Amino acid sequence: MMKRIFIFPFYCIFFLLSLAGCTNKNAASSSALNNGKLTVVSSIFVPYDFTRVIAGDRVNIKMLLPPAAESHSFEPTPQDIITIQNSDVFIYVGGESDRWAARILDSMDTSKMRILSLMEIVDVVEEEIVEGMEEEDEEDEGPAYDEHVWTSPKNAALILRAITETLCKLDDANSAFYRQNAENYLASLDELDASFRSIVNGTKRKTIIFGDRFPFRYFADAYGLSYFAAFPGCSTETECSAGTVAFLIDKIRAEKIPVVFFIELSNEKIADTLADETGAKKLLLHSAHNISKRDFDKGVSYLELMKQNAVNLKEALQ
Repeated sequence: MMKRIFIFPFYCIFFLLSLAGCTNKNAASSSALNNGKLTVVSSIFVPYDFTRVIAGDRVNIKMLLPPAAESHSFEPTPQDIITIQNSDVFIYVGGESDRWAARILDSMDTSKMRILSLMEIVDVVEEEIVEGMEEEDEEDEGPAYDEHVWTSPKNAALILRAITETLCKLDDANSAFYRQNAENYLASLDELDASFRSIVNGTKRKTIIFGDRFPFRYFADAYGLSYFAAFPGCSTETECSAGTVAFLIDKIRAEKIPVVFFIELSNEKIADTLADETGAKKLLLHSAHNISKRDFDKGVSYLELMKQNAVNLKEALQ
């Protein structure tokens, strides 16, 4: 996986935090500035969506990553840093892509905040280079872990429970409301998991092809799927070698694979090439790392995205 190093001048961080500190001195707490509601800040879409489902309008919820933006190259604005400082709960992934978050948190007083790292809630797995991929040149910095932990509905349930418990501890008056909403959503996640298992168990084909990055390691592991892809899930590459393209074309033809997948917010070039060369149908498998501005404004949810994934997966495994 290509390593990404977040660079932000520390004198800027300290200056911004001093401004945030001055703001806090003028109010008893960040919640007091928001009509007594908890303020929850999420770095990406999934925990933002889960919090919205659990808490409705009983918390103030903010997503830092702008809709349609690429999470792996996101850099916070000065206002984002102040927003984090003034939050009651901050939720981030915890991997290489948001190393910036860890550095910012290390530079501020977090004693009055609750911080959730998604990669500390679930069991993580390492990124892998499967047949056909080319390893990227990088310094050896130890194992690189797949960050897309929420793509497994079982992991999503663990994340949902962790957010729920955090909100209940901070806001006991609304805890019954939070828990009821969470239980309803957990039931939906169980149904989603059962749907994926039924699809996979009902077909002999167990291989999927991605003309893109592959941010579905947890998903594939959960349902016993094998995969071939242009890049690992957290790669920042967009152009792959001719050898990788040729390998994927040969694999599609040899196994008569009917669908080649791409992921959201992709340029789709590799998937287009594979589809054109093999006649395979091109379909989206949405990893829910972010959504378009249009979908964000419509209130599209993780559950909706994954249900459409189930439809597309069924077609790919036929």
